Amino acid sequence: MTIDLTARPASATRFTHEQSQLQQLTQDVLKYARERGASACEADVSERFGLTVTVRRGEVETIEYNRDKSMGVSVYLGRCRGHASSSDFSPQAMRATADAALSIAKFTASDDYAGLADEDQLARNIPDLSLFHPWDLAVEQAIELARVCEDAAFGVDKRIANSEGATVSLQQSRFVYGNSHGFLGGYPSSRNWISCAVIAGTGDAMQRDDWYSSARSSVDLDPPERIGRTAGERAVQRLGAKKISTMQVPVIFEAPVATSLLGHFASAVSGGSLYRKSSFLVDSLGKQIFAPLIEITDDPHVPKGLASSPFDEEGVATHRRNVVEAGTVQGYFLGSYSARKLGMKTTGNAGGSHNLLLKDTGQTRAQLLKTMGRGLLVTEMMGQGINMVTGDYSRGAAGYWVENGEIAYPVQEITIAGNLKDMFLNIVAVGNDIDRRGSRQCGSILIEGMKIAGD
Repeated sequence: MTIDLTARPASATRFTHEQSQLQQLTQDVLKYARERGASACEADVSERFGLTVTVRRGEVETIEYNRDKSMGVSVYLGRCRGHASSSDFSPQAMRATADAALSIAKFTASDDYAGLADEDQLARNIPDLSLFHPWDLAVEQAIELARVCEDAAFGVDKRIANSEGATVSLQQSRFVYGNSHGFLGGYPSSRNWISCAVIAGTGDAMQRDDWYSSARSSVDLDPPERIGRTAGERAVQRLGAKKISTMQVPVIFEAPVATSLLGHFASAVSGGSLYRKSSFLVDSLGKQIFAPLIEITDDPHVPKGLASSPFDEEGVATHRRNVVEAGTVQGYFLGSYSARKLGMKTTGNAGGSHNLLLKDTGQTRAQLLKTMGRGLLVTEMMGQGINMVTGDYSRGAAGYWVENGEIAYPVQEITIAGNLKDMFLNIVAVGNDIDRRGSRQCGSILIEGMKIAGD
């Protein structure tokens, strides 16, 4: 079977409602809420469709369809807020949902910081960011793609003994958000991916690894053969893994793992963590928290970006921002509520950060290994041993021991520990092997020294 990865217009059955119908429902519920006494209100109406197929050892393991819809309504009686939601789009359900939100608001304590985003912050010009590329893929084609992917993994080496499966998934959604300031906007979006995970070796010597590709458009996915082959190669390379002694050495976080460090930073400088003072980066604005070589951009306008959006969850216009320059924090991630709590203005980040882009320092991964000389290359992390209040960091890890700038052998059953403040300040270089498969994009990161707990 020939499988076409080209994105095409989705069939009429993929969505059960037109965008215009979602817009009308949003306007109707806002109008009704105002008529019932809401001093302000906002609504979000959405619909989602998806298909996910998993093949394991050549046999179909799961075929999953998902289809759901949702209507969420928030109303304000002064500074008292109530929220209710429904999956029923009928006029009766719309009115009942708004009435439920109003009833909740009547019994909710007043909050001086509650309310819609300021009207002058709302998006007026909404760019097309090329976020919708529906993949008209039949179930049979998805099954064949998954088989091709898994077969490629098994074909790498006879020591690949088992599989956790290859998965092909397409997801499509559309939404409309509106509020009583007169804002009404929405758009469709898509996300597709192919993944594979296999196991090499036998008995106590087995090793598992995986690989995947994810994109708005199916044409931007890696070929399934490459995904499977990469998963297989990574599993085989980990065979013969050893334990190492406890020591303090430089560490390279491989690009797919390094992206988690961007996530920790974003969480630490997000509004909720800051006003609750549950972050190790409270009051960090204008302060150097990274090595001077670090530049981080929050870019919501990347075409086809997995976290791109012309406006945030409150309708606030989004803008490209340099959130870290020369290691110094230039901005937080704030929605209207958290911004008011902090005495600041929203940054258009209600709902979180957008595409976080870490600028590389020009070295390849091989050059990072040469720079490190002797130390640990981390390719997998386990556990959630991170204290966001103190920055203390301790996680299980696996990867490769490096001697004289070359990979010597795989290692396992180790823990790496430190403090995120020290880790950020001790970044020596950022590789140009950028992982672009998610919303947090960066290359491998070399950190000067961390404690490795082994035997």
